Amino acid sequence: MASFRLSRARIAYLHDVVMAGLSFVLAQMLRQDGVAFSFHAPELLSGTALFMAVAAAVFAALDLYRGVWRYASLNDIIQIVKAASLTVAVFFPLLFLFTRLDNLPRSSLIINWLILMGLLGAPRVIYRVFKDRRLDNVLARHAGRHIPVMLVGAGDAAEQFIRSVRQPDATYTVVGIVDDKETRVGRAIHGVDVMGTVAELPAIVERLKARGQAPQRLILTKEHMDGAVVRALLDSADALGLTLARLPRLTDFRAAVGESAEIRPIAVEDLLGRPQAVLDRPAMQALIAGKRVMVTGAGGTIGGELVRQISDFAPAHVTLVENSEFHLYEIDLALSERHPGLPRSAVLADIRDRDRVEAVFAEAQPELVFHAAALKHVPMVEAHPAEGVLTNVLGTRHVADACRNAGVPVMVQISTDKAVNPSSVMGATKRLAESYCQALDIAESKRTGGTRFVTVRFGNVLGSTGSVVPLFQHQLAQGGPLTVTHPEVTRYFMTVREAVELVLQASALGARDGTQSGKIFVLDMGQPVRVQDLARQMIRLAGLRPDIDVKITFTGLRPGEKLREELLHAAEELMPTGHQDILLAAPRTADAALLARAIDELAEQACAGRVDDVLDGLHRLVPEYRNGAVESRPAASRKA
Repeated sequence: MASFRLSRARIAYLHDVVMAGLSFVLAQMLRQDGVAFSFHAPELLSGTALFMAVAAAVFAALDLYRGVWRYASLNDIIQIVKAASLTVAVFFPLLFLFTRLDNLPRSSLIINWLILMGLLGAPRVIYRVFKDRRLDNVLARHAGRHIPVMLVGAGDAAEQFIRSVRQPDATYTVVGIVDDKETRVGRAIHGVDVMGTVAELPAIVERLKARGQAPQRLILTKEHMDGAVVRALLDSADALGLTLARLPRLTDFRAAVGESAEIRPIAVEDLLGRPQAVLDRPAMQALIAGKRVMVTGAGGTIGGELVRQISDFAPAHVTLVENSEFHLYEIDLALSERHPGLPRSAVLADIRDRDRVEAVFAEAQPELVFHAAALKHVPMVEAHPAEGVLTNVLGTRHVADACRNAGVPVMVQISTDKAVNPSSVMGATKRLAESYCQALDIAESKRTGGTRFVTVRFGNVLGSTGSVVPLFQHQLAQGGPLTVTHPEVTRYFMTVREAVELVLQASALGARDGTQSGKIFVLDMGQPVRVQDLARQMIRLAGLRPDIDVKITFTGLRPGEKLREELLHAAEELMPTGHQDILLAAPRTADAALLARAIDELAEQACAGRVDDVLDGLHRLVPEYRNGAVESRPAASRKA
């Protein structure tokens, strides 16, 4: 039997047991037209007592008091029908054993069943209608689908949201509720359990994971929550790999009754299709705390998030290196507001300029360098291959050489899945940058105190500059259509937070394990996502209907683009790491000195604007690189 911890639940229980006894008496009166009873008084009393006892046991066994009267709905009415039916079904044979039904008209049991349902259901419905001033709130009953969420707060907004996601086209499904108080724990709203308090959230999420119902997001349902509670929830959500959001104001729900409630603005984490990876933050803290850290490309999406997360781990000093004046100003301002007392330097510099890079290193004296500066937009680099080489290859070499010359303990090179079997100039240049850092890592591992060069490779970052999500958001704001290159194009996706935590985690793993020299760290991102499906999901998250409210058009693959990306080359051997979500690949490597000379020659061709020679050089240095422009030219016109 259920344990009734709440006074309101006990009152409701006593009310229903009394209503059961009253229903038995009323049934006999109606059957006899209110004139006389077939029962004598003792028999009537004993029959009423027996019926109440059976009802009490059935009501408790069916957990009839987990529902909240304030939010009574069709689910509660169905439970009442079950309870009344079972009560009569159990009572009939018991009464037969005691009285042989000599004085009880058989039809009175049917009357009793109908009256009992009315006496149990009517007060709940009347109370709900009185509170809401409307009847339709009682009726909705349809299972939600899609993104599983956990609600924080068991109040009016939670009830409205649960009803809204019972629509057939709803984006979310509610798998449970937690509250900041214990008064409603153990109850239910429209069949959704109030599973515990906010403090019990980690244990609750683990229970849901065991059932295959792991939530992907926490949603605050109260407009006003204590700041300490919100901060604790944010920390818990971060540790559990969940995102945290707020519902629209309650008036927004009530203004659109019958429509599917949506959470705005769009949270791109919902488009990931899997829980976010949770990495080892204490190891990251140990890596960064008290160190002098440098971030190149500090104003970009990845660089900026790196700066923000690094600053939270109490470094001794942070040097921001960026070649865009505006982006440098923005990230410097953001850092000054986030950690006003943190020593920092904002340096305007271009990694293509070797002398400038060496001067920056001499002044900053970093102990940890994160190299995020790169040209990454595939069609743009395809149109300007020489620029891609000068930034992604030569610039990376300048930073890596400066790290080695300055005795920096660890440099982290940030790469991309487009470097695997590249079909674009961008991918080929990033693969060449990987190769150079790998070669240096192997060379440096042979001498005491050498620099560790850690290479990290991941897929598309949701919401990053130039990625598909901001494009879709812009197109949605314009009313569509959303443009997808090919119906079957797929990509690996990860969040900005995941990408940066991977960089930090890989740095911690690579810095402490010298046996991993020349290896590449790769995040296990699950299955690739079809971009067309992502577009449709974003349209639904905006409260619109794909192909009806907003069209999707297919434009064809652009130069250098693949239909499907890969995280690993077929020849790359996988090795375990200290973390289940991170893989370690062992690709082939080259001699650092030979590669440096080849890069010098390639850079000279790029500076001279000899595009054909640049493409030939990339093709020679990255044999798996396949580019239509290179492959289609006659052999005589290519200089091998």
